[in-house]
Formats: sequence, structure tokens, C-alpha cells
Amino acid sequence: MEQPLFATERDPRLRLIIPIIVAIAFLMEQLDSTIITTAIPAIARSLDTTPVRLNLAITTYILTLAVFIPVSGWFADRFGARRVFALALFTFTLGSALCGMANSFGMLLAMRALQGLGGAMMTPVGRLILLRSFPRSRLITAMTYMTLPAIMGPVIGPLLGGLLTTYASWRWIFYVNVPFGCLGILAALRFVDDFHEEAVQRFDFAGFLMVGCGVALLQFGLESIGRPIIPVSATVLVLAAAVLLLLAFGRYARRVVAPAVDLTLFRFRSFWVGTLAGGLCRVGLNGVPFLLPLMLQVGFGMSPVTSGSLTFVGSFGALLIRPLLSPLLRRFGFNVVLIGSALVGSAAVGGFALIGADTPHWMIGLYVFVFGIIRSAQFMTSNTLSYADLPADKLSRATSLGGVLQQLSVSLGVSIAAMVLGLVAGETHIVTPERFHQVFLLTAIIPLLSIPGFLYLRAEDGLQVSGHVRAGNSRK
Repeated sequence: MEQPLFATERDPRLRLIIPIIVAIAFLMEQLDSTIITTAIPAIARSLDTTPVRLNLAITTYILTLAVFIPVSGWFADRFGARRVFALALFTFTLGSALCGMANSFGMLLAMRALQGLGGAMMTPVGRLILLRSFPRSRLITAMTYMTLPAIMGPVIGPLLGGLLTTYASWRWIFYVNVPFGCLGILAALRFVDDFHEEAVQRFDFAGFLMVGCGVALLQFGLESIGRPIIPVSATVLVLAAAVLLLLAFGRYARRVVAPAVDLTLFRFRSFWVGTLAGGLCRVGLNGVPFLLPLMLQVGFGMSPVTSGSLTFVGSFGALLIRPLLSPLLRRFGFNVVLIGSALVGSAAVGGFALIGADTPHWMIGLYVFVFGIIRSAQFMTSNTLSYADLPADKLSRATSLGGVLQQLSVSLGVSIAAMVLGLVAGETHIVTPERFHQVFLLTAIIPLLSIPGFLYLRAEDGLQVSGHVRAGNSRK
């Protein structure tokens, strides 16, 4: 019997159109996690509040993402991926426009929550659309388009936010999403297939409450470590409650036919290695986009625009590695690329300790560019591996769970970097270049901790995606 063709096989134009649609959505979501940071002082003056209180605008957005990402797969199965994706784009775009129109602190927080709701549905469902539009043999191409915005967003965000705030208005950091969102909605309705499952299990509301509250508390606790929102003792209690809720869900999920989050996905070796071991490596690498601009501005006295320009160079490294990844995986396989990028990534993070105030800007830019290549190789490879061997009926739930773990790896990376910086600075809270150097050296240890997980990979893992076969070791 003939197998039904994927959308990208029926119409070769979609090999570019669909990834562009999804990549734009991902980039908007990633940008809005960071673009507001450089505009906080201007927004605070405009809305008659303090910069410290305005940190809640960042936290509200991230918390809403964390709560609703786990159930996005169920909504896609129930109502159709195209419909949910277009609705998510509309919600995000509407929230962006209303954020730009906000005339009070309360309205801004409410609209940031609306943005987060749209982003929570947009990202995992967009990932699902990519996975179901490409055959497994072209999955690397699809996943690189998905990963690029996640790598570039945190780097571009502060620079773009600073430019728009300086030369236009802080409101434009939100208005800039509107034309892209409208274009994405029209393109999604025109070009994306409406994937859905014929039989969808009843929505697990109890499980959703446990996971949603657990992830929200965990995310809030991590945010409070990096940007103190509540006292340390309260932060510890919040994190403990989060762990207890998630453990309770783990026991509950064993007794339910279709839990809100499918923990059986961890039975697939490529999924748990890609998400857990890969996530641990990303935690170590994700501290750099937070630490480097601080060191350049606070430690070396650079302006926000100069600092943003230097960190932005890392985005070009992400672009360069994309066409090289497929040949690398065919030649060496997933385990070698993952272990190698973890080792080199650890060395690269530690290498930032060698940068000083007198280091030429071109040399800093070149080093950031090289680090961008290494970081992108690790991210793209682990993301591709996560979905390489999953059956089609598991993809919607896998994208939801993978989205939660990816979001947590970003938050945990920033929080750990901020916590280590606070510990190194001590009671004086004075952060000198030497303090930053110590933090880079300490966080460089984290990627090495992921290597034991990568060693669990076997020759056949991800084989249908990478096409790599080891001589004399193709079967286990």
C-alpha cells in the first residue's frame, strides 16, 4: 500500500514555507522573553512604577508559558494543529498590541499573561507541525529551523529592545509583533495541514492542575533565584512545593489512561537522552547570554548598544552550523556530536574567563561567534534526537513535554548563573570582572555532567534521521 505523502513531499515549496511560518512564530515568542529587559527603565517611567516591580512583566509571561505548554498537545489533537496554531498566533498578536497600548502597570501584566497563553500554544504546536510535515529523513532540516529562533531570540532580544526603546518608543517592542503575527496567521491557514487525532482521550483536568501548578511554582522559584522576588526562605518553600506536586503527578500518572503529560515518553532512549541529558548541557550553555552582557556592561563599562552588538554576533554562528549539521551527523552519529559539543562547549564557557577589559572588540566578537557555533550544534543535535525515534501518535504529547523541559533549561541556566554570581559577589554585591571570570569557570562544569547521559546512546538511536552506520556496530 502507498503511504500518504507528507505535505513537504506533495508540494516542495512547503519545505521552505512551513519552516518560515513556524520559525517566525518561535522567534516572536523567544524575543518576547528577553526584548523587554532593556526597556524596563523606560516602561517604568511611563507607567509610573519602579524597575524592580516591572520584573513581574517578565515573570508573568514566563509563568503563563510554563503552565499552559504541557496541555498544548491535547488541544492540537482535539481541535486540529492548524486551527490551534492560528488561534495561538492571534492570541499572541492581540496580547502584543494590547501590551503596546497599556496605560497602567496592571494592564501590562494582564496582557503579558495573554501573550504567554498564545506563546504556550504556539511553540509546541508549531514544533508538531514541523514534525508532521517532514519525513524522518529530512527531520534534521526541520528541527534546525525550529532551533534557530530559540538560539537567536535571547541574543537579539536585548539589542533590538535597546534600539527600539532608544530611537522609537518602548511600545514598539510589542507593536513590532503585529505585522508578523497577522502574516503568520494568514500563511498558516493557507499552507499548514490540519493534523488531528481521530480519537482523543478525555482531558485530564486533575493532572493539568498538578503539572501546571508544579511547573508554575518551579518556574517562579527559579525566577526568584535569578531575580529575587520573595525572601530566600519563601523561595525554598515554593521550590519544595513544586517538587512535591510533580512527584505526586508522577504517581498519579501511572493510574490514569491518558495523563496530561505522558511520562511513558521517557521509555524511548533517544527522547530522554535528548531532553534530559541535552537539557542539562543546555543549562550550562544558557548562562552565557545572561552573564556576557552583564560582564561587558557592568564589568567593562560598555554601552548597551556596544554590548548588544557583540553578543548579537553569536547569531551568525547559529546560521553557519545549520547546513553543516546533517553531514556531521552522517559522518559521526548523534553520540559523538553530542559528546564532542558538550566537551568543547564546556571549554568555550570557561574561555570567557580569559576576556578582559583590554581585549579588542573584534576578538570578543570572534569568540562569541565561535561559541554560537558550538552552542547551536549542541541545541540542534539534542532537539533533533529527542523526536527522531518517536512513533507518530506520540509526537503531540512529546512536543508538549519537550517544550516544558526546554523552557526550564533556559530558566535554570539563567537562575544558576545569577545565583553563582550572587554567591561569588558576597555581601558586598560588587561584581568585578574577576567575579564574572570565576562564575564562567564554575558554570563550565555543568555541560560535562551531561556526558554520562550521552554515553547511553546506541548505534541505532536516531539512525533513520542521521543515516549514520558504524562499521561492525550497526546492530546491538
